[in-house]
Amino acid sequence: MLIIDDHVLFAESLELALSVEGYDVRRLELPEEGGSMATVRSLALRAGPRTVLLDLDLGRFGDGVNLVAPLAKAGINVVVLTASEELGRWGGCMRLGARRVLPKSGALQSALSTVRRLNQGLPVMNREELELLLDAWARERRAHDDLRRRLDLLTPRERQVLAALIEGRTVRAIAQESVVSEATVRTQVKSILNKLEVSSQLAAVGMANQVGWRQGA
Repeated sequence: MLIIDDHVLFAESLELALSVEGYDVRRLELPEEGGSMATVRSLALRAGPRTVLLDLDLGRFGDGVNLVAPLAKAGINVVVLTASEELGRWGGCMRLGARRVLPKSGALQSALSTVRRLNQGLPVMNREELELLLDAWARERRAHDDLRRRLDLLTPRERQVLAALIEGRTVRAIAQESVVSEATVRTQVKSILNKLEVSSQLAAVGMANQVGWRQGA
């Protein structure tokens, strides 16, 4: 059994609890310098565990959801432990092959129970729970796609202006850099807001960040 979590205290507590139960368990030693999500994936697969207890937020390595599919495809039981309360994100993990997602609050007992059931070949999630999470993922996906659709309506110039707003530039600064009047930039900003169906520059920036939008992407 392998624990992949960059929160050392939590990982050590989980390791101890599972060891006391008699499980052969260890923590994946994440590189202190360098490395990437591909490095973590390679180390995890090389360890050949039967079950992986996976945190989603792996600090500088990124989103642990990127490990779910390759681990599951390798026949590994993936149990996600996360502080995230986003059910859509949980549903995404289930869709990629996770066996169960557990909140980190109260995770020790829940994790022990889940591991026991997995070892006994018993189900660890009922159909109603699974459908709830998959529905949450589908709703979030539709909302994400709608935001992307609105962003795709922007002209190349409007994309430049939005990118400048994301970087924290003011209308005056954008006008000076572009050698146009502030009135012209304000008109462009107004068009951006109308297309994105939001009422403020802050909301437009928030929408772009929510879907990871970047100019030219």
